[in-house]
Amino acid sequence: MSDNLKLVGTRIRDLRKLRGLSQEALAEKAGFNISYIGFVERAERNVSMKNLGKIANALDVGVYELFTYLKEQEELPEESTLKEVVSLLRERDPKDVEMVKNVLIEIFRRIDENG
Repeated sequence: MSDNLKLVGTRIRDLRKLRGLSQEALAEKAGFNISYIGFVERAERNVSMKNLGKIANALDVGVYELFTYLKEQEELPEESTLKEVVSLLRERDPKDVEMVKNVLIEIFRRIDENG
């Protein structure tokens, strides 16, 4: 599967969850069936610009906002541990990401105290 499709699908899923929408609710707002939204989020379908426009409208964002993760990914060095970490975090539930953030804050706090 294309990394670009995966990043766009992940962005759509994250925006959908941020707005408290189920796949079914997003599909209804965008005029698709629920399985199509699932395919797009999992990068199992090559989504057209026309359909990205419908999804963006249903999420109340500009189409460009569906590509945010692509820009972020390009800004990281190719063989970067940070790039790996970001990819891992994008696949996790937001609650897991929040927990990881809190653990990192505590680790860095302790390092700073002892350093």
